[in-house]
Amino acid sequence: MIFTDVPVINQPTIVLADVSQLPPVEQNPKFKIFAVGINVGERRNVIDSALVRGLEDGSQAIDFDNWLMPFNDVIKALKFTVKTLDDGQLELRNVGLVTRINPKNLTTDSQLGLVLSIADIKKLFGISAEFDIAQYAINFKPPWNNISSQNQIRQTELPVILDGLPKIKPSPFTFSSIGQQINITGSSTQSSNNINTQGTLSAVGTIFDGSWFLQTNQSDFTDSRTWKLSEIQYLRQTKYNDLVIGKQPTFWQSQGNGDYFGLTTVKRFGFNSEKQFSGGFNPSQSLQGGGVQRSILGKAEPGTLVRLTQGFQDNVIAEILVNSSGIYRFENLPITTSIGGNYRVLLYPQGQLTAQPKIEEARFLNLPGQLTKGTSALIFSAGTNREYTNNNFLGNFNNFKIGIGYRLGVTEDLTLGTGLIYDQSFLQLAELFYQPAKIPIQMRVSSLFGQKNKAFDYNANINYQPSSSLNINLNSDMLSQRFQVNSTIFPGLNISFSGDNQKDSIAGGFSYSQSSRNFYSFISADIDTKNNWRWNLNSSWHNLQLSHLANEISSTSELRYNFSGFGSNNGHSLTVGYDTNNSNNHQDELLKFGWNYKSKTQTYDYRYLWQFNLGYGIGSRGSGIIISASTGIIPGLRFSGIYEDISLLSDNSRFRIEISPSINLAPYLGLGDSQFDNLRSQGGIFIQPFLDINNNGKLDKNEKIYTQYLDLLLKLNNQQIRAFSNSLPDIHGNGIFLKVPPGDYRLDLDPAGYPLNNKPVNDAYAIHVVAGGYTPVIIPFIQSYTVAGKVTNQKGEAVVGARVEAINSKTGKVFFSITNGAGIFYIEELPQGHYDFKIYGKPAQPSTLEITPNSQSLIEMNLQLNPDTQIDKK
Repeated sequence: MIFTDVPVINQPTIVLADVSQLPPVEQNPKFKIFAVGINVGERRNVIDSALVRGLEDGSQAIDFDNWLMPFNDVIKALKFTVKTLDDGQLELRNVGLVTRINPKNLTTDSQLGLVLSIADIKKLFGISAEFDIAQYAINFKPPWNNISSQNQIRQTELPVILDGLPKIKPSPFTFSSIGQQINITGSSTQSSNNINTQGTLSAVGTIFDGSWFLQTNQSDFTDSRTWKLSEIQYLRQTKYNDLVIGKQPTFWQSQGNGDYFGLTTVKRFGFNSEKQFSGGFNPSQSLQGGGVQRSILGKAEPGTLVRLTQGFQDNVIAEILVNSSGIYRFENLPITTSIGGNYRVLLYPQGQLTAQPKIEEARFLNLPGQLTKGTSALIFSAGTNREYTNNNFLGNFNNFKIGIGYRLGVTEDLTLGTGLIYDQSFLQLAELFYQPAKIPIQMRVSSLFGQKNKAFDYNANINYQPSSSLNINLNSDMLSQRFQVNSTIFPGLNISFSGDNQKDSIAGGFSYSQSSRNFYSFISADIDTKNNWRWNLNSSWHNLQLSHLANEISSTSELRYNFSGFGSNNGHSLTVGYDTNNSNNHQDELLKFGWNYKSKTQTYDYRYLWQFNLGYGIGSRGSGIIISASTGIIPGLRFSGIYEDISLLSDNSRFRIEISPSINLAPYLGLGDSQFDNLRSQGGIFIQPFLDINNNGKLDKNEKIYTQYLDLLLKLNNQQIRAFSNSLPDIHGNGIFLKVPPGDYRLDLDPAGYPLNNKPVNDAYAIHVVAGGYTPVIIPFIQSYTVAGKVTNQKGEAVVGARVEAINSKTGKVFFSITNGAGIFYIEELPQGHYDFKIYGKPAQPSTLEITPNSQSLIEMNLQLNPDTQIDKK
């Protein structure tokens, strides 16, 4: 169909400064305006009817390349998004192409408005086009038609918003956990029996927004006079500041003997420290960030789409369309030690994502201690040495020490540190961390200069990694100089060389590994210039496992048959072992036979619930049984024991028993966590979702903790709790323990995990976590009810469109529903309580309802209009 008089098409999508200034297109005087369909690939009628200016003779298109199409229809059909840039250019983006158009190069048609010719479409977007006279449609065939959306840029993480949420804080002081480790060892000879009992008593808690930790060393558990204070420490770590009081390491190479007790404070400027997941204060980690920031700069042809990817799956994190300068830059990229942290740069010519990109590696190494340019850290410490003495619980304190240090990211490549210290004499500290962007080398040097006796101490390390298959490491200090070279010849085969001038030897060796479906093998061997050799073999084939370790003095071999199959480390197995030792001109041998069992189930901290070993040994020292067992079946209790009648080097009977109970004192009294000392640098959240039967907001004895569908129910900082934390949640009958670093968190409740017919009082919380303990979060779920029924008038006729209200007598909250065409209403999510029912604002008949814990979740209740009710006919 041909249109000869068509109004000008409005262009609502693209807004240009002045369309009238664009040049009109030179038109073929024979061209007419008519409507066609638009198909894209296999998708038909993407646009059912689009106006074009062109000509056809009933069998084919005439001068098809010069046909004109409205710009907006082309954008819509090819699914482009359009963005106006600061320089006035239009950036067009879809799943397969990113390009820019200068609007000054576009043309207009007096009736179609802003237009593109078919030739322009082919050139700008790199697609083919044809006119199908049978379908009376233009067919576009873009090369990206089958590309999935995986190529799209990874969305940034959702911001964590805490404003307006109920705030939950921990107690100002808690005694979180206490643990006792007891080791009982004994041996028996023909002349005597010896039994020793040693122990360690530890406790952890919170105070003043930080953690406290206490540990006592019990060299003789049965004699309290031998007990000594091993460690006491207060630790408070925040985003930019750290404070530690008590036993701790110094930030310099300590002079003299004994432990260091003192006060240390750290101030970071412009960066956060690396998160610690266990242990106490570490000045090295406190002074370094979780990763430095680097820039990637390069050149490419204008119009090239440059994408930055990260990780094993090449997640796209940023992209740039190169402008006329021919330069691209990605700034402030975090370089961390995490696996998959390397970056790759993908260059797509002319923005065509269907083209084969040019790939450039952007590999950076994280140098511990290096800071981002412009960031810095200041550390101050003062204290004394502490030495153990007999019959003195605290020990003797002497030798006052004090020091101050400063570290600065001078450039993107260079970090320098300096310090002044008094430790028996005045010392000067100098540090250098160097990692150039263009050369794969790392250099770390630390030195202490002293005035007394011209003291000098240093430690230097240089690491050179020209490729992923070659690494060279040089290390030097006051004691020795060492080197290590590792190279991958081909996948599975590695060679290495090492040397140490203190040992006056050089060693060389290799390692080789190979695996298939039911087979795995690893072998390594090395020998030094003093003819000392070592080798190691580990191999598995179906149910058989072979291990062999040997050097010039001793060897250990074991053949295992595992009834659970290839690659399994649990279940029942039978073993045969053979050990040798050749020292002090005496050759010892021991042949062992045994049965082993490891339970398939493990605790949340990856300990086997049950582990047994029963064996018998025959050797040069005699023969006898070998028995061992351990269990983690009881939460908060570690137990292991071993008894030997014979060993490789002795015929004495020996036994060892380890018992390690721990008890939670907060947030509730009960069996504890075997790794509770990790709370020194971590905190946690104790979550108690429960069904609040009596609707009082408190966890009563007869109310149960709800632990089903936790992955669906709980989200922490917009992530599932199992993905967020470094450790798995520990689920008890009393609640869920989740260890997280200190800080502020948002806990959301997802309706997908709600208990049936229940809803929480609040669906999100702001939680403050402090190291040393758990912040308790009580989440009551109240049962919700639905009231449904039919509304009729005095004649029994259904009332359509009536507003039915249920008003809580205590809170005044109004729940309502509008009746449907049959007069039926549904009022949902009603909590327990007394309700007044109204229709059109007038009391209904009946007018009240009491919902109790004994009520059904669905309550049927028919209502009748009050005779005085006036119905609004509108």
